[in-house]
Amino acid sequence: MSAVLLVGYSSSGSEDEAEAGARVRPGAEGRSRRQSPLPSQRLPVPDSVLHMFPGTEEGPMDDSAKHGGRVRTFPHERGNWATHVYVPYEAREEFLDLLDALLCHAQTYVPRLVRMEAFHLSLSQSVVLRHHWILPFVQSLKDRVASFQRFCFTADRVKIYTNQEKTRTFVGLEVTSGHAHFLDLVAEVDRVMEEFDLSTFYQPRSLKPRCHHGQFLDPSFHISLAWCVGDACLQMEGPCLQELQGIVDEFEDSEMLLRAYAEQIRCKSGNKFFSMPLK
Repeated sequence: MSAVLLVGYSSSGSEDEAEAGARVRPGAEGRSRRQSPLPSQRLPVPDSVLHMFPGTEEGPMDDSAKHGGRVRTFPHERGNWATHVYVPYEAREEFLDLLDALLCHAQTYVPRLVRMEAFHLSLSQSVVLRHHWILPFVQSLKDRVASFQRFCFTADRVKIYTNQEKTRTFVGLEVTSGHAHFLDLVAEVDRVMEEFDLSTFYQPRSLKPRCHHGQFLDPSFHISLAWCVGDACLQMEGPCLQELQGIVDEFEDSEMLLRAYAEQIRCKSGNKFFSMPLK
């Protein structure tokens, strides 16, 4: 059907025309005779206007090319906010130097590896919160961790992880001291998750924990350093892993460098950040 619809007129009189003429105001007859009737038209709507108000039933299209080829672990839906609880890690210049050395060597095995933009230690999976749940969730989290004190931890063991779907691989530094403190924090975060009927962090899995990023049979707290799309465990375990550990062990002052303090817990929900300082 054409975008412009023309309304046809009959050349002979019809009952419709007669009825229309009967409704003409007195004195308007002369004007109507002098003016030729204009056909009724429906003009096409410009594409720019059509795309200005997308249908509410259609969610935004995921384009993995816009975010490094990463694939969502759950579909985006309007009103749903991806939420994650973690301990932030502030990287010093020496830490970034170590990371550069590790990444340069790891890329000889997996060239597509890229460096993380920010660093943290996860206390939860990524879960979905409805918008109206965010503030009650954060308040419950604050209440649960209010009594926790700052603590020291060390992360100096290189380990390889994948996410649950095995669509991404990570190179990380696993926590080797301070593990019990993280377990205590996760226990409280898990209780909040249960309050909101969300998945807890660590649940029994049949997969080996050394190659799983998320839910582990044995907890493995870590700082992710670099990542790539796909499952690269086979390429990176064995010689590559041993060589990366050697770089860490031989790096100047690595023992002091990789010791840090957990001073706050942070919750990211969509584009909102909430910080909870430890005592």
